[in-house]
Amino acid sequence: MYDFLEEVRLRPGMWVRRSSVQHLDSILTGYRVALEIHGVGEGFDFLNGGPFAEWLWKRLGMAYPSALGWAVEIERAAEATDVPAMELFFDLLDEFRSAHHDAQPSAGRAPQASPETEQPHATA
Repeated sequence: MYDFLEEVRLRPGMWVRRSSVQHLDSILTGYRVALEIHGVGEGFDFLNGGPFAEWLWKRLGMAYPSALGWAVEIERAAEATDVPAMELFFDLLDEFRSAHHDAQPSAGRAPQASPETEQPHATA
């Protein structure tokens, strides 16, 4: 999931319509559903009420969780500070990862596999 988010960071307009954090949330929800359907045991931090959201409520100084979800609250915070929402999301993501995963994303990282070296995908 974090590898995908790094691709989004590099080209948000290619992946996310109107660079909307709410659209990104929808994409991540689809990613989570695909993990479940295919039985992939990858952790997922972006459920509303999940680790990222719980961290975000505290980070934004919110007394209680937002019923609207983390994406809406990031867009609200971005509007209030006149910062592009996608930029704020990635700033917050970096803080979250630093605090919870002891792993810093490598900004500007190139994809790991090229078409020539990419392994074929298994089909069901």
